[in-house]
Amino acid sequence: MNKSVRIVLLGDADKAFKRLNEIVGKQIELGIESSEEIQLLRSIKQKVDFIRHNPFYGNPIVKNLIPEEYKVKYKAINLFRAELSQFWRMLYTLKGDEIEIIAFVLDIIDHPTYNSKFGYKGR
Repeated sequence: MNKSVRIVLLGDADKAFKRLNEIVGKQIELGIESSEEIQLLRSIKQKVDFIRHNPFYGNPIVKNLIPEEYKVKYKAINLFRAELSQFWRMLYTLKGDEIEIIAFVLDIIDHPTYNSKFGYKGR
């Protein structure tokens, strides 16, 4: 029996996704068919679909590199990174039982924010 996979956007990820949808909606109303925002939204939707079909799709983050913020705020004991268009990242954690796996999307962030969150220094 295959487990169902549910995708839930939490906190900042939910806010970013809603804001992006609003921006893209306005662009489409104006007849804009291609923009960085439209590409990013398509990329997010594609990755969510990939995760729904394979929850382990993303690159696993080594446990000792999981930001404390995610451990405290979301009780994340695992973390995966999905690469999005334009060097954005989507970070998610998995929780589940025998019946269902839930992928909680914790953040949708740009590359500089990702580097800062994980302590990477610029060159």
